[in-house]
Amino acid sequence: MAQVWGIDHRYLVASTFAVAAGAALYSTYKLRKLQRRLATQEEENIYESEKSLQEYLLFHYAAPSEVFLWDAAPKDAFDFPRRCADMCIEYFDAKAGVPNRALDIGCAVGRHTFELTKCFDDVVGIDYSHSFVDACNELKKTGSMSYKMLLEGDLYQDLQAVVNPALDREKSSFQQGDACCLSSTLGQFGCVLAANLICRLHTPKDFLISLSKLVAPGGTLVITSPYTFLREYTPRENWVGAYKKDDGTEFTGFQGLKTILGPHFDFLADDNFPFFIRETRRKNQWTVAHVTVWRRKN
Repeated sequence: MAQVWGIDHRYLVASTFAVAAGAALYSTYKLRKLQRRLATQEEENIYESEKSLQEYLLFHYAAPSEVFLWDAAPKDAFDFPRRCADMCIEYFDAKAGVPNRALDIGCAVGRHTFELTKCFDDVVGIDYSHSFVDACNELKKTGSMSYKMLLEGDLYQDLQAVVNPALDREKSSFQQGDACCLSSTLGQFGCVLAANLICRLHTPKDFLISLSKLVAPGGTLVITSPYTFLREYTPRENWVGAYKKDDGTEFTGFQGLKTILGPHFDFLADDNFPFFIRETRRKNQWTVAHVTVWRRKN
């Protein structure tokens, strides 16, 4: 190969190929890094999606006829948010020194928060999802909200979420927040509800420990959970249960709750609440949450 100005073109061509190959590899690396970041953001923002908002509005506010289209449907799984609020009200001990305030942490689109106003003068709903909190505030303001129910594919049905007009929505307030890092200005509550929350937190133990400051002495704590701990939400080392200990014995989520809450709470009762989340007219989620009730020690 000819040389120009003392440069061997064979080396120049080889160098050019090396640079091109390096650029291609770098571009591939950057693309894959971007794809991973976008995938992580999508995972983190699952509760900000329009799909999640519609499913939860349906879960909280739909009529039985809108949810259960088949005779074999598990109708005892209906109205989970109201049943959670009723459990709080049943075990709340209204006495001197116990604030007539309730906290609904992980309030989603607000149904349990509104239901708690039947008993409490001040009810605060907090959720990590901005989209859910925006829906809560719209429902508080107007009492209703339009949404779409997925039938199949691109087919939807228009529905209306309506808050029971007998409830005093002015007793409720909503804010966006992280259950594992709640504001110290919240104060104390006579009742705290955490419905299907702990197995979707990054550090659930931190949240559970903080409850001794949030629940006033003599106050009531209600936790519901199906104990579906998953690594994509909670690192394995942060699970409060659902694993085998070093000696091979099983350590359940309920055992974890008793271990963490025991120093500051007395266990009162438990129950099993089925619930039903409709995805399409033929595909749905049926789950049974474990409901535990606790009293804050004096």
